[in-house]
Amino acid sequence: MWEALSSSINRTRCSVFSRDRQPADAPLPGAELVQTPLQLYRYLLRCCRQLPTKGIQEHYRHAVRQSFRVHSDEDNPERIQQIIKRAIEDADWIMNKYKKQN
Repeated sequence: MWEALSSSINRTRCSVFSRDRQPADAPLPGAELVQTPLQLYRYLLRCCRQLPTKGIQEHYRHAVRQSFRVHSDEDNPERIQQIIKRAIEDADWIMNKYKKQN
């Protein structure tokens, strides 16, 4: 999910983000409140805690941290909102993936 964040950023360059719109089926409650990178970071780490095994949790925690390091120099507010939107969508996909396997 989050390792796809950096590749998904390239796919979302042309999309426009509206702060009012969040994915309808967010993986955890509160996704609609995420507006800053710090809020996103905390939200994604909470999502990691919901994953089934410690190994999977650690894998995605590492991926979240790496993605935040890679994008730490981003200063364009519109771009940051695009990244937030995509990260929440990716989190939803991963949570659903593991929900279906169990």
